[in-house]
Amino acid sequence: MNFENKAEIGNGIYTLPDLVSILDLEYHKVHRLLNEYWDKRFAKEFSNKYSWEVGNSRAVSFHTLIEFYIFYQLKESGVSTQFILKAHQELASIFQTPFPFANAEILNGINCFGKKIVFEIQKDEIIDLDSTKQLNLKFIKNFMHRLDFDKNNLAQRLYPLGKNTSIIVDPRHQFGQPTISGTNLFPETIYNLYKNKESKKFIALSYDISVKQVNDAIEYCKKLAA
Repeated sequence: MNFENKAEIGNGIYTLPDLVSILDLEYHKVHRLLNEYWDKRFAKEFSNKYSWEVGNSRAVSFHTLIEFYIFYQLKESGVSTQFILKAHQELASIFQTPFPFANAEILNGINCFGKKIVFEIQKDEIIDLDSTKQLNLKFIKNFMHRLDFDKNNLAQRLYPLGKNTSIIVDPRHQFGQPTISGTNLFPETIYNLYKNKESKKFIALSYDISVKQVNDAIEYCKKLAA
């Protein structure tokens, strides 16, 4: 299995601030969960780490970034880490992947019945988790709709603002950092010109992109700054 625990082209490189900004999560919670659980508990399933060091920062791959969002939402709903780890281990074994929470079939199979969270794998195979409060299933379903999946059902690309916009996170492109689809442009490049009072039409003509792509970049950066 490919554990994606070192910097390699095509896997993406995401530090803690990247997780916070791309997934739109709270910094202190991401910091605590990443440090406390990911390499200390999840890694024990396969005796392999899920992250690596970049300078003084920890970095993860694209698939771990996707999994982290599901892990975060399950924790927010009050599921104990022990139960999440058990579900992760069982699902990883069934689907033969270290990234079960980044699998389309598994994400499609998440349902809620009161405070019970259920992974419906097949008609006769169910993994359930008890939580202390209702999981906001809408978060996970909306998140899934912002993903493209490969032939193996693993997440392949993420559209942070949704698929109707041009901002894309593709681990095979620009080390997985958000870019304007079909270009090498980072949204911040466009946003900085906009902040410096350049017109949207001028920016679009200068970089051979559409005004919609300019607007998407501005919207994405404004959301990060909010």
